[in-house]
Amino acid sequence: MNNRNNGSMQRGRGIVIGILACLLILSLAPACRKRAKEGPPPPPAVTVAEPAQRRIMDYLDLTGSTQAIRTVQLQARVAGFLEKVLFQDGQFVKKDQLLFVIQQNTYQANLQQAEGAILQLDAQLKYAESQLARYSRLLSERGASQSDVDNWRYQRDSAAAGLVTARAKRDLAVLDLGYTEVRAPFDGRIDRRLKDPGNLVGSGENTVLVSINQVDPIYVYFNISDQDLSRLIAESRWVPGRLPAKVWPMYLGFHAEESYPHKGYLDFASISLTPTTGTLLLRGIFRNQDGKIAPGLYGRVRVPVKEREALLVPDEAIGHDQQGPYVLAVNGKNTVVRIGVKTGALVDNCRVIEQGLSGKERIVVKGTQKAIPGRPVTPERSVLPGKKAAS
Repeated sequence: MNNRNNGSMQRGRGIVIGILACLLILSLAPACRKRAKEGPPPPPAVTVAEPAQRRIMDYLDLTGSTQAIRTVQLQARVAGFLEKVLFQDGQFVKKDQLLFVIQQNTYQANLQQAEGAILQLDAQLKYAESQLARYSRLLSERGASQSDVDNWRYQRDSAAAGLVTARAKRDLAVLDLGYTEVRAPFDGRIDRRLKDPGNLVGSGENTVLVSINQVDPIYVYFNISDQDLSRLIAESRWVPGRLPAKVWPMYLGFHAEESYPHKGYLDFASISLTPTTGTLLLRGIFRNQDGKIAPGLYGRVRVPVKEREALLVPDEAIGHDQQGPYVLAVNGKNTVVRIGVKTGALVDNCRVIEQGLSGKERIVVKGTQKAIPGRPVTPERSVLPGKKAAS
């Protein structure tokens, strides 16, 4: 009896499961028919544009270092105790600004002594001249001898020579007194003092008191290779020493600066290349009115070479693999193709393409991650800056 009931229950469960399976199949059938009607998803959309054609300037990008246009070590030219220091270490100073005062009383006394000697010899000269004139008259009247006239002529000439010597000593005394005041020879920035007040300076030795740099304008020295030199001469007709000053521009930028904000000009080229390195030393000059450019800084130097037409694409459209740089383009069948290129300089976030493109390609500029070579895409046209839209 129990076996018969268990069999009935199992048959009932089977019927229920079968009914549920039929209902599930019937519910999925419309969705399958709808998906079959929609088909595969469309190709991914990408933005394409033809390379921009612009007029650009080719540059040589080099590394240079700054140097003061003039550097002077101020020394004590007379001996004495250093009395005053009239500047703050590291400050900017003006031309003829008083910086140091060396003990002056000794040199003031020497000047007074020299002036006294001049007065004395001047009096002797005048007296000798009057006596010479008197004895010359007496000689003509036979009231004096020739030896008396010769003596007073000697006294006059000796006094005149002594007066010249005394005046020279007076001039030297004036110079020595002037050397007790040490002044700035030009506008510039002064270094720390090397002697403090109270020290004896200039006594039997060359005593350096301080160094001063002229930093406006400022020099930038850099080296150019023989290959770049040949290119500069061939493409720009630049010849060292033949161009007048302020004709050849150049640009300068530092680590914390974007681009090349400082404009100057090339003002010097060495007369020969360095044999060991094959480079030529060049120098540019730049304004530095605010004094922010310090001597000894390393900076980026840019020298213009030649202006020309070039093709450019956005830098983010350039890819790189083991074969080198490339761009992705869309052909006439809207299929992605890889094109190997040779790249050049970066101009306003666009990369110059030296080789590989004709200018008519449709370059993938946005959505490159969805563009796979050999697969179709849906191109959406765009126009790069510098490229005229098709009419």
